[in-house]
Amino acid sequence: MSFRGLQKGFARAPQQIKLKFNIGEHTKDAVYIDSERRFDELEAETKHLHDESQKYFDAINGMLSHQIEFSKAMTEIYKPISGRMSDPDSLVVHGNPEGIRACEEYEAVVKELQDTLAPELEMIESRVIRPADELLDVIKAIRKTATKREHKKLDYDRHRATLKKLQDKKDKTAKDEKAMWKAENEVEQSTQDFNYFNDLLKDELPKLFALEREFIQPLFQSFYYMQLNIFYTLHERMQQVDIGYFDLTLDVEEAFYKKRGDIQERAEALSIVKFKTSGQRRPPKYGPKPRPGAALEGPKTAGLLTAGPSSSAPSTPELEPTETPGAATSAAVSFKSATPSTLRPTWRPQQADSASENPPPPYSSTPVSPALGSPGAASLAAAAAAKSKPPPPKPKPSRLSGAPAPKETVTALYDYAAQAEGDLSFRAGEVIEVITRTANENEWWTGRVGTKQGQFPGNYVKLNA
Repeated sequence: MSFRGLQKGFARAPQQIKLKFNIGEHTKDAVYIDSERRFDELEAETKHLHDESQKYFDAINGMLSHQIEFSKAMTEIYKPISGRMSDPDSLVVHGNPEGIRACEEYEAVVKELQDTLAPELEMIESRVIRPADELLDVIKAIRKTATKREHKKLDYDRHRATLKKLQDKKDKTAKDEKAMWKAENEVEQSTQDFNYFNDLLKDELPKLFALEREFIQPLFQSFYYMQLNIFYTLHERMQQVDIGYFDLTLDVEEAFYKKRGDIQERAEALSIVKFKTSGQRRPPKYGPKPRPGAALEGPKTAGLLTAGPSSSAPSTPELEPTETPGAATSAAVSFKSATPSTLRPTWRPQQADSASENPPPPYSSTPVSPALGSPGAASLAAAAAAKSKPPPPKPKPSRLSGAPAPKETVTALYDYAAQAEGDLSFRAGEVIEVITRTANENEWWTGRVGTKQGQFPGNYVKLNA
């Protein structure tokens, strides 16, 4: 933009703001507004016609080019991978000669088809795309005239507003008279400029709209016939193709499965692809596979033992060599189910009055850990276990199974203080009336002592005869 054009832009800016917010008086011509609306539609549709014609031209050329590239890619796949001269079998054909020959024949057919369609595609370029370009050039020239008309309208409204402001002023000075005389000249000049461009467009735009129909009609007819020629040539040429490699007597899906055979099953049998095609979870990227049951056992800590029997009972025996790994795994899982992490961590059983009385056995037996497998470590573990009572059973279930015998009673072997709401407290030697119990003494039972009722660990009592 020139310096003079920049000055005019700054001068018109206030009037453009007023026009945008509809402030003040603005010139409106209904005939021109209707013509401008139709001209905007013509401009948009002409550009659309040009773009879609170019896309069709590129699509036909691209389709044929992609078919040629497809046949080349298939040829490379069919060729043998090995081509080293040091390979004694390099001259042996490992590929698919019939497939390679079919790809070469198909490529030759498509190239011939591309040469045959070249004149038709050239006609689309010359009879549709190029005329649309010429029409766009005409529309651009008209658009410049419409833009200039809009600028002249802004100047016309701006000078009229300035003149009206000076005319409405009551006490005019000599300076105001001089400014009003200048404003009258500017209004007269802007009126002539605006009327020239406004009348020109109102007179010429309807003529352009009438020529539009005559311009579009041959374009559409040419495009329709050329499209028919292209489709007919494609159909006729492809119908004549007879490549022996393909069995056209079969259905498309049937021919596909026949050619494929059992290749999918053989490919999925490969260890490097089975996790990609069968939907299985991917294995860890590196490192050995985790040992079965390791996730259930959790992290091991050296010297961690279950509560063993008292000093009078023998220490927990180690696994014999004849035991199977499955037995060790089941023992580890059983040990996990009775670890203190699943029970009440803050509970501490009270010591029984009689030290000669044996506490109940642990909930599950497990082999001594390797770090404590020596005889000395086993005796220390037994001594430590003798000073404590067995841990409480696993968390109480919401519903207890089993049908208790009527008025069945048990005798408490140890003191038990309630650790949660709903527990039953008792002293060693007290008789407890059993309400419900299970066949497993390592679970929670329900009983009553006097008027109090609650749940208690089954391995803290013994059944009365």
